[in-house]
Amino acid sequence: MSTEQRRRHHVVIIGSGFGGLFAARALAKADVDVTLIAKTGQHLFQPLLYQVATGILSTGEIAPATREVLKGQDNTQVHLGEVTHIDLANKDVHYRLLDKRMVMNYDSLIVAAGAGQSYFGNDHFARYAPGMKSIDDALELRGRIFGAFEYAELCSDPEQLEQLTTFVVVGAGPTGVEMAGQIAELAYRALPNEFHNIDTRKAKIVLLDGAPAVLGSFGDRLSAKAHKQLTDMGVIVQLNSKVVDVNADGIEVERADGSRYFLPSATKIWAAGVQASPLGADLAAQCDTEVDRAGRIKVNEDLTLPGHPEVFVVGDMISLNNLPGVAQVAIQGGRHAAKTIKKRTHQGRWSDDPAAPFVYHDKGSMATISRFQAIASIGKIRLAGFVAWLMWLVVHLFYIIGFKKRLTTLLHWAVSFIGRGRSERASTVQQVIGRAAIEDIGADFNPLRGPQDAAELSGYPSDISGAPRAAQAAPNQTASDQTASDEPVPAQPQLAKPHLK
Repeated sequence: MSTEQRRRHHVVIIGSGFGGLFAARALAKADVDVTLIAKTGQHLFQPLLYQVATGILSTGEIAPATREVLKGQDNTQVHLGEVTHIDLANKDVHYRLLDKRMVMNYDSLIVAAGAGQSYFGNDHFARYAPGMKSIDDALELRGRIFGAFEYAELCSDPEQLEQLTTFVVVGAGPTGVEMAGQIAELAYRALPNEFHNIDTRKAKIVLLDGAPAVLGSFGDRLSAKAHKQLTDMGVIVQLNSKVVDVNADGIEVERADGSRYFLPSATKIWAAGVQASPLGADLAAQCDTEVDRAGRIKVNEDLTLPGHPEVFVVGDMISLNNLPGVAQVAIQGGRHAAKTIKKRTHQGRWSDDPAAPFVYHDKGSMATISRFQAIASIGKIRLAGFVAWLMWLVVHLFYIIGFKKRLTTLLHWAVSFIGRGRSERASTVQQVIGRAAIEDIGADFNPLRGPQDAAELSGYPSDISGAPRAAQAAPNQTASDQTASDEPVPAQPQLAKPHLK
């Protein structure tokens, strides 16, 4: 590598969500080298996950490969791996992929690692009530939802039948409302003619929330309209109701007066809260700042860390001026960080000059209730009904990446909303039980070793049926010969300072 190549400013971006991807795209023509590190290989359009779960869309429409999206950027490369630590003093990012641990040095860093589901200290709820934050979550829920109807078709016990056809959604924000609405569409409109032993129109869809209103952030008028739209289509809305326990059989709920009741349900969905990436706490421990109850880190007005003008934090990870956890905050934050870096590296020289403060431009909020029904709050405009639904379609179609994916999404919407079809309902047992199985096996499972490794970690006999012989150690081979060292290795120079001209 030449001296000229080594002088290029190296920007590392953590995360391939809205903040990370839009930051990377904004740096496409900048005189810098960019490395994007993400724990998944896709850019996930998270607002439409519920449509994957309810059989409207496939994962391909909402999760294009990050490499494909960025393939035209000669100054950008993508690394698959989960970031485990950021060393601010040495400007190093530590990350891992399976048994490989790597260290990447940076000149500027954009942390856009997003947020996960929060169970408010009751993480054991997750085993029975999946969240809605990943493709895995959506596919698991798809299997649970459609599987509940399939099992009910074969059920003769009235109590078990009621449990199987009761779907509980916890959280009356946009995600919960949209999910409840689509399950109702599925049960009351799409599936009635497909089963012979059950009437899917007798299914019970319950929307629970501890708050006093549905979609409270939209204001009283739109909240009331959304509530009415939900109840008109058959959704049971229970507000001022706190979940105190979740198990395989259902949910225990506490009313506002302190009384409790048990709601039998085979399918529970959690859409009640978010928790920022633990990288926020990792950063806060190394500089003069702190995190809030949701794990969001307090940053400067320009989105940088106190004392570290080279480190930007964007999206769901930040606590600044009560910014909402929506896609537009992440998109605009990513672009702001990229713009600041380009300005500071003008003509190849880095400058620590104070950056302009981040100014969020609120483009409004929307939520769809069912086909032809939505609400929208844009500036002083408040809309509900069909016009709001059309606006929702146009806006979401615009942010789907790629002409082909927009076209196929539009076709799927036509099939589902104008017709009654749900063409994307394929699911497997592995998708339903995979999350719990991986948790039982543990984080050290290496899927490249196959069933042999899974058996050893889960406590089953190592010589299990179906384990490939190549995975078993030779008589004179030790365990250390089979596994890679736990010591992190620095990324190769050509990777740390890529030059892809």
